[in-house]
Amino acid sequence: MVLLAKEITPRAIVEYLDQYVIGQEEAKRTLAVAVYAHYRKLSALDQRAGPIAKSNVLIIGSSGTGKTLACETLSRFLSVPFVTGDATSLAQTRYVNEEIEAILLRLLDKAGGDVQQAGRGIVFIDEIDKLKTSPGESRATSGESVQHALLKIMEGAPVKLNADRYVDTTNILFICGGAFVGLDKIMARTHSFGFIATTEADNKSILDRLNDRVKPADLFEFGLIPEFTGRLPVIARFNDLSKDMLVRIMSVPKNAIYHQFRDIFRAEGVELVVAPRVFEQIAEIAIEYKTGGRSLRGIFEELMTPVLYLVPDHREICRVEIDSLFEAPRYFRRSAAP
Repeated sequence: MVLLAKEITPRAIVEYLDQYVIGQEEAKRTLAVAVYAHYRKLSALDQRAGPIAKSNVLIIGSSGTGKTLACETLSRFLSVPFVTGDATSLAQTRYVNEEIEAILLRLLDKAGGDVQQAGRGIVFIDEIDKLKTSPGESRATSGESVQHALLKIMEGAPVKLNADRYVDTTNILFICGGAFVGLDKIMARTHSFGFIATTEADNKSILDRLNDRVKPADLFEFGLIPEFTGRLPVIARFNDLSKDMLVRIMSVPKNAIYHQFRDIFRAEGVELVVAPRVFEQIAEIAIEYKTGGRSLRGIFEELMTPVLYLVPDHREICRVEIDSLFEAPRYFRRSAAP
């Protein structure tokens, strides 16, 4: 069973991610290696007996830092079924198992009804940090009950869906994400004296990376149960987006919002030119909103709405220049025929 072409390597995966995901270099490498290793293990299944030792992934990062985008891009590159779920929704329902089945049904749909293909897909569950246990809550009403419900499918089990169909989750890669607000304070306290002693002969970069790593004990203190964190051995951290990264998100990726609108205007025979300062202004507003990259599209679309409303009805316009978010666009018209 060959799941990855030989030319697909962790480096090739990262190079593809770089076309769509700005920054997060270390996290992209961690994800690429984890996914590569997972599917290489599946490819070798027919050469040995017994299930694979699966390494599900935990992604830690603020909202809007690109966690879901990175996972979606990965699945597109690998051509595997991919679905997202919301841990908050799981925690708010009385029927957790039904919600889990619904996620797997969507995965089966993404696989075109192919049960075997669905069983090699990727499931991304966001806001997993919302399942943390809180003092005074009973297990039945807390996120702990949902953690326990997820344990079995993350490890691997046949799950019965409708029409007597089953999806075996043994080979499905589960990626869980969350902001984990407050985790840095826990780490600052638990890592304050360092847990690895260093000497001059030690490789300092490796030791620094180990000391900076999120420890299982940190996640326990945050509110995840030991059994649950044990199912997520690989941890990738997405950093908050800087102003420069937000600017690049709008203009650099292949599917950047600026490129999309330039294509729309080009189809109308109009050249759209947005000055660099405009992207900086939008990035500054996004930083004020504290939503990472999530608000960029909405702000840019709001900027474009009056312009795109006007242009199609005025065929004489050949170029639009926007120099500032707070100034009217400049319209240039075609020269009259002699």
